[in-house]
Amino acid sequence: MGSLHETDDGGRTHSPIAPGAMLERSRDVVYASDSGASPAPTPVPARQSARIAVYDGLTAPPRVEDVHGQDERSLIEALASRTYQLSHEAGGVLPYTVIREVVENLIHARFSEVVVSICDNGDTVRFSDQGPGIADKERAFIPGFSTATEEMKRVIRGVGSGLPVARECLGFTGGSISLEDNLGRGTVVTLHLERTKSAPPSPESTAPQGQLPDLPKFTLRQKQVLSLVMELGAVGPSVVSRELSVGLSTAYRDLSALEAAGLIESDDSGKRVLTAIGINSLDHVLSS
Repeated sequence: MGSLHETDDGGRTHSPIAPGAMLERSRDVVYASDSGASPAPTPVPARQSARIAVYDGLTAPPRVEDVHGQDERSLIEALASRTYQLSHEAGGVLPYTVIREVVENLIHARFSEVVVSICDNGDTVRFSDQGPGIADKERAFIPGFSTATEEMKRVIRGVGSGLPVARECLGFTGGSISLEDNLGRGTVVTLHLERTKSAPPSPESTAPQGQLPDLPKFTLRQKQVLSLVMELGAVGPSVVSRELSVGLSTAYRDLSALEAAGLIESDDSGKRVLTAIGINSLDHVLSS
């Protein structure tokens, strides 16, 4: 059955809803590609856009939005930001850092038939795709194991080991992350925050309120460096240069900028690690 698209006065395209389903009109959210200094990302065809479905109740039809990007990087930005916004509007408190790491992991599936379902008043967010799947699900949660290619690393902000980072961040909030095979093919990643018990606050929610407004606005590449420090624990200019395909002088400048802002500091070996302020400010910095 062919697809049909309508255009409203604002220039947004609306996808048709399947017969019999009583869904609200979907709204496409188009984000322009970031113009940072990173290498140009691979274009994403419109047919590979992601869909978000918000379930307000078991008996009510979901509210559906289609999210597009001009390329893989802008699709990641759009999908992570909109998922975070909608889940929090529904009452959830899942950290942006966790959502972002899982969205970046979708690059392994080439964003094939991605559907994000927001349930349980925003406390459950489920990401499904029709990609190649994850054969070794236990190893996928071990830091250092990644199938990210050099091309993928130029798009995402880290080294492709987002699932271990997501699980570690959820540990601060009493949440959980699970991996399952999708029907037919692909993977389903489920984030859940159990709030029947009093969960400890996440580092992001305990940030010193007087310090966050003083943080400068960071470039996309500097955010990538910060994500790299978060994923690897300790990095130096040579690691940043290799992982992000930038010169040593550029890597040093970006590390210095993050250090000047108080987000990272040098350890005994001279490598940079996150400070307490850096940990507390992750959500604020990466979502801004």
